[in-house]
Order: sequence, then structure tokens, then C-alpha cells
Amino acid sequence: MADIWLDGAFVAAERAVAADDRGLLLADGVFDTSLVLGGTVFCADAHLDRLAAAASRLEIPASRRDLADAMDALARRQENGSIRLTLTRGSGPRGLGFPPVPKPTLLGASAPLAPGVMFAPLRLALSPIRRNETSPTAQLKSLAYLDAVLAQRAAQQEGADEALFLNSVGRVACTALANLFLLTGDELATPPLDDGALDGITRRWVLAHAADFGLTPRERPLALDDLTRGSVFVTNSLRLIAPATLPGRPEGLIEPRIGRLMHGLCTAIAAECGVDPRDLGATIDPG
Repeated sequence: MADIWLDGAFVAAERAVAADDRGLLLADGVFDTSLVLGGTVFCADAHLDRLAAAASRLEIPASRRDLADAMDALARRQENGSIRLTLTRGSGPRGLGFPPVPKPTLLGASAPLAPGVMFAPLRLALSPIRRNETSPTAQLKSLAYLDAVLAQRAAQQEGADEALFLNSVGRVACTALANLFLLTGDELATPPLDDGALDGITRRWVLAHAADFGLTPRERPLALDDLTRGSVFVTNSLRLIAPATLPGRPEGLIEPRIGRLMHGLCTAIAAECGVDPRDLGATIDPG
């Protein structure tokens, strides 16, 4: 088992987390997953800012400098791959009350690059589990991921790749692991955060740069029927931009403007990290 970053240093992963850690017992914590290429994390500041903001919202005392140190150490060691930072409230007494003197746990782990998942088309399956947009954890990368775990398992048993969540009022929220976009005409729409969508870093990039590719970005509620009227793709930090097919619909060609958006993201990553995902095996298939 590989070493992990634990509270300031690399240690053996075995028995690294205390048995009374609230992250383990209560899912009391948050995490972040990022892409590292050439030893540099893409959109590192955005990832760190989001993780620090989530910690603040949950009243977990965490130093952004400590988060950055962990990310930097993992990036240097992994070079090309993915990084996950996990922050918990740390050990505490029984019960739900916050520890009187919190001592957060910061875990960091990395994994080799999986270029085959970048831009790879996905088949979606609608989950009967609903995303609770009223929960404060809906907009955070909370450790409470069991709904997504179970929905993903069911989707894969149906022959799909990923689960699609509606929220409690029947609007599209997200998938188990990604944000969702719908291209109809010139409009590139994505569910608003208030509908249960996560504030994804790749989602932010697409919204910020869509106009550069002739698209009009818009955050608006989406009904399930809306997804049959245009081209759908999902985004996250490791898959980047992945075309998605809905149940009962055949896979089609990648819409040219979405293809240009994919190539544009590769160019942005190369500019920041000094390495282009396409040079490491990522492929953009026109279908």
C-alpha cells in the first residue's frame, strides 16, 4: 500500500487514521480531487479555495497553507495523475457535538494518471435516489457519498457508466461524479447550484470560457425532458469533458463546438501545467 500524506508528512497508509476519527465514524469531513500533470495541479488555487471554503462552512479549522503544502508535496511525488485531499474534524468523543478542542486530520493520497477516462463517452442511467438540494452538503464534496456509491452501483448493473440524479422537485441536479451540461442551439446550460449541483472546478472553467467557443453559458433549471433536445456532456476534474448518452438514445457524433471546447481545455491545461493531456494518451474521438 502506498504512503499517504498525513498532517504534514508522508507516512505508511496502514493504520494511519485513528479509530475515533469523525471522518470515519460520522462522515464529518470534506475532500477535493484534482488533476496533476508535470508536477503541477491544474486550477490549484481554485481547488484550494473551494476546499478551504468548505472547511470554513463546516467549522473545521484548517490552514490553507497546510492544504497547499499537502497538495504540492503530492504533486511533486506523483507528477502525472490525480490528487485527493481529505480533511476531517479529527478525533472526538461519542455523540454528535463538536469536539471541544478540534484537531482536524488532513489526509493526502495520489494515483497514477488514467488518460483513457479523459473525454471518454458515458452512458447515463436515471437513479431513483433523489439529490437533496436543501442539504448543506449538496454543494460540498462531503465525505457522505453513500447515495452516490449505491446509485453508481445500480447504474453499472444496468449496463450504464454513471448515475444521473434528479433533485427532490424533479429537476436535473448532477451525476454521481460530475456536473452536467446541455447544449441546445447556442445555449450551454447547466443546473444552478441551488438545484443540488456541486460547484465543480471544471464546471467553472466551462462557464468562464464557453463564450470563447461561440456558446452562451447559462445556469438554469433543467427538466429531464430538456436533455432529449440537445447534446449532453458531463464534467469533472479527471474526466474533464465527457459526452453523455441518455437511456434509450443512441450514441452520436460529438457536437463540433463541444469538440472545440475539449481541445480548448487541453490547451489551457498545457499552458498551466506544461503538459498536454493529449500527449499522455488522452483522446478526443469525434464519434
